[in-house]
Amino acid sequence: MQTVTASSSIQPTPAVPGDPLPPTTERYARTIEASKRVRWDIDRDVIRGRSFDLDQQFLPDGLALASELPFLDLDQQRFLGQVQGRTYANMFALVERFIGVKMLELSRDHGFGDQVAFEAMVRLTDEELKHQELFRRIERMAGAQMPAGYRFDIAANDVAAFVLGKSTWAVLALTCDIELFSLAHYRASIDGADGLSPLFKDVFLFHWKEESQHVIVDELEWRREDARIASDAERDEAVGDLIALVGGIDGILQAQAAADAAYFLAASGFEPEGEQAREVASVVLKAYRWQYIVSGTMEPRFLKMLSGLVNADQMRRIGEALAPLAYAVPASMARAVA
Repeated sequence: MQTVTASSSIQPTPAVPGDPLPPTTERYARTIEASKRVRWDIDRDVIRGRSFDLDQQFLPDGLALASELPFLDLDQQRFLGQVQGRTYANMFALVERFIGVKMLELSRDHGFGDQVAFEAMVRLTDEELKHQELFRRIERMAGAQMPAGYRFDIAANDVAAFVLGKSTWAVLALTCDIELFSLAHYRASIDGADGLSPLFKDVFLFHWKEESQHVIVDELEWRREDARIASDAERDEAVGDLIALVGGIDGILQAQAAADAAYFLAASGFEPEGEQAREVASVVLKAYRWQYIVSGTMEPRFLKMLSGLVNADQMRRIGEALAPLAYAVPASMARAVA
């Protein structure tokens, strides 16, 4: 066995107290500072002894798109938003399973080096575990109030295994996209919405506070991984992995949209077949594609990051893969663009 001595090359250079941190380390340090400042507790700060009130909306129409079904009355539109809000929480619990595992894996790269980066990533992982517990609580609380029959049968470990089987570059691209759209959804749709459940709004307010730091770490780690890639061929493969991940997410959305549409129809007294049933299923799938794929790809911060890491041909490949989903924007937004 080789003996490690004090002069071994693996010994990190100690920091000199008072010396300025390198720019990248400083960015990790700022996320630690913010994480400490906004740290929250599930029961004390978020739930606070409250329960859900089904007279209140969960997911606002800017995300749920229930108003695009003109045959639904206001109570039915609200219930469809509640169904989607329940799935919204479950989907975040699902993706945070693989995000936490990946970040814990990557933190090892810093374990004997940049201790500030190491702490930032360990804190991120701890917070993602807390978020998963929060969303499991929300599922149980929603289930106690809503009609029986809701199903979310997606196995988080199976999804994590699929995602983590792809290249680190692709996983970090997907992670960055997810955490950026979670911030955008809160700012654009949840924060200022009228009539939302105060409890549901608080869940995503406190989630937003910590995710705002996570996305900075995502970007730093994505750039670090991109710098490691040595050839266009390797980056081509990584882009292919990202496209495969988007396809896998879309497969999950198709299955859950069908399950949620069937649950909504049954609980609302609609026929399970026919034109109205098809329209409900179509709008729920459109809403999920908007929420979990298209809205993220339209985020300027994500587009700037992605376009700076790939060449024109790779960007074209991504665009072609996303083209069949481009229809999935709210009707109000599509009219404004037109």
